[in-house]
Amino acid sequence: MAEAFEPLRVRTLFLSDLHLGTKGCQAGPLLAFLKAYDADTIYLVGDIVDGWRLKSGWYWPQAHNDVVQKLLRKVRKGARLVYIPGNHDEFLRDYVGVTLGGIELADHALHVTADGKRYLVIHGDQFDIVVRHARWIALLGDGAYTAALFVNTHLNILRRRLGLTYWSLSAWAKLKVKNAVNFISRFEEFLASEARRQEADGVICGHIHHAAMHGDFGVAYVNTGDWVESCTAVVEHYDGRLELIRWTKETAASREPLVEVERLAEARRVA
Repeated sequence: MAEAFEPLRVRTLFLSDLHLGTKGCQAGPLLAFLKAYDADTIYLVGDIVDGWRLKSGWYWPQAHNDVVQKLLRKVRKGARLVYIPGNHDEFLRDYVGVTLGGIELADHALHVTADGKRYLVIHGDQFDIVVRHARWIALLGDGAYTAALFVNTHLNILRRRLGLTYWSLSAWAKLKVKNAVNFISRFEEFLASEARRQEADGVICGHIHHAAMHGDFGVAYVNTGDWVESCTAVVEHYDGRLELIRWTKETAASREPLVEVERLAEARRVA
């Protein structure tokens, strides 16, 4: 069936933390988003396929396959696709530097926007001390996160029946627990420092499932968020402008994908 609308064309699309292969992946909204946007270049910024979860039990519904097929279709139509593996799909790091079916595998990338800004594109787990030095704690935390998502799913079923909007338990916890807030701040600072070290104007990353755009550390910090809770992505328009898009049911229904958006104005002032 032909789509009822023309997709919005952007210069670049940044997606991370899809976690295909898990029950938490929001494949339906993600597929709707991919139908709404076309891009000259697509960066998959890590944790696209969740190898950790698939090792413990196979889960791959048709909706997840549809997402993969949609991305491959964009490649066949001429889009450049760069896949930067993260810690959950680290098995692909063995193939960095290889192009598979038109998909370029890279450890990181340096993206230059239309207005000449240079951005380091990297998943970010390399700067997560827990992932690097205490893998068993990271795996334990992943299990706790999955449990929180299970509770969150049933909680939101009840909220919908009561006519209430979606609410994320784990996102709320991240912002309320002091250690989590400190971790996010330190992670952002480390990534900003790495961007400065590589003489870039900013960094675009994922990993911590916390979408953000700011310039608090002297360069632009952009986190694409995830497609488990927040359903967020970053797009670059043809004038070099970056926007963080939050894809909601209301967004999809109205066909106004920029209704809830965060701009990089502050970050641009410092970059």
